Amino acid sequence: MFLLPVYPYADYLILALLACGAVALDHCLGEPRRWHPLVGFGRIASALSRWLNPANAQLKPAQRLTGVLAWLVAVLPLTYAAWLLAQMRFGWLLHAYLLYFALGHKSLRLHALAVHAALQNNNIAQARLAASYIVSRDPDAIEPVSATLESVLENGNDGVFAALFWFLVAGGPGALLYRLANTLDAMWGYRTSQYYYFGWAAARLDDVLNYIPARLTALTYALLGNTRKALHAWRTQANLWDSPNAGPVMSAGAGALDVALGGRARYHGVWHERPPLGSDIAPTIEDIPRALRLVSAGLYAWLVIAMLIGVVAYA
Repeated sequence: MFLLPVYPYADYLILALLACGAVALDHCLGEPRRWHPLVGFGRIASALSRWLNPANAQLKPAQRLTGVLAWLVAVLPLTYAAWLLAQMRFGWLLHAYLLYFALGHKSLRLHALAVHAALQNNNIAQARLAASYIVSRDPDAIEPVSATLESVLENGNDGVFAALFWFLVAGGPGALLYRLANTLDAMWGYRTSQYYYFGWAAARLDDVLNYIPARLTALTYALLGNTRKALHAWRTQANLWDSPNAGPVMSAGAGALDVALGGRARYHGVWHERPPLGSDIAPTIEDIPRALRLVSAGLYAWLVIAMLIGVVAYA
């Protein structure tokens, strides 16, 4: 484990306390407005893509190997450097900072509440614009309420629970590796002509890293919302979704909120008929803060459980 050289793993309570500190930092500071590390990483990833996957290249399955190489070059050196720094005397501070860097709880809240505020003012154009910042659909075809709810539920896993899971498993370097892998999936994981083969590794590795966190997130939504409908939706609808991890998260989340999600959506000019999720009750603008409360309650529940595990392990 990453943390073994830093302090005894039995002192899991320290790890839980660091997680609480990182969540507090995210609550107070949110994402850095200037010099955000992911901006620099995104430039590295873009440069690697231009170098190893030029747009005018003839794409073929052999490019999967190139995509694997690009992923390794982008992720492993930074993760290893973080692991080395974490061995230093004040490495515990780095653990907390790396989780703070990996979390997107406050950012998700601010983006979703911006959509909610625009809808309260009956400004549909502004609501669609605000929603376009957190979903990858065509802005002029976005249905703001359902799109925002889907983003809150899915990014609750990607930007909150999965990052916290890997931190609790492997400390700050684990959270960093997950965040970088998730970012590459967002940049390279599209099924377009340019990235269909090159982005295969980024998409599949993100699926692997998210497999357990996604199901824990779905269980969290179910336990903290309408449990019966969440479990039913998870059991009957998750496998109909294209993504093996978004399916459980979004179906359980929709059931927990007792709203209807999924359905028709337009991506890159093409309409997609997506399976229905949740119940048959159309969502309203007040379901946006409900979804945010569901994610927040889940986050605090995870921290409490981590603290209890730490207390038991310490004793």
